[in-house]
Amino acid sequence: MTSHSETKFLPYTADQMYTLVADVANYPKFLPWTAAARLRSLTDKGEYTEMLADLVVSFKVFRETFGSRVLLWPALRQIDTTYLDGPFKYLDSRWTFEDADGGCNVSFRVDFEFKNRLLQGAAGMFFNEAMHRIVSAFEARAKELYDAA
Repeated sequence: MTSHSETKFLPYTADQMYTLVADVANYPKFLPWTAAARLRSLTDKGEYTEMLADLVVSFKVFRETFGSRVLLWPALRQIDTTYLDGPFKYLDSRWTFEDADGGCNVSFRVDFEFKNRLLQGAAGMFFNEAMHRIVSAFEARAKELYDAA
């Protein structure tokens, strides 16, 4: 099991950051190791929207596709992701976005385990660096999208 959580203050609104993270189709444009994204379906469930999506993750000699169920809760400004299929035993993550003076607090939590011990070992070796790069990529994307506006 590998897990990570952090909260970061960013100078953008909670709605802006929620919109950015919910835009899974554009992840390959800015997210490290994300080679492709495909939306399988998008279903309005009333209080939330259910998105089924595939991401192709590429790192050195590893290239894996995994499917996930993403629940978008706009009123709560929360995004929950659970694993559907691919190289993981399981994967769960949650993003929350709360307005604060001069910006918002973005909280992120992820917990996962690969089926393959080699992949799990590799993940353990670079996990902290990877999480830092991923969070930084979202921050850089927000700056690119919202500072120019």
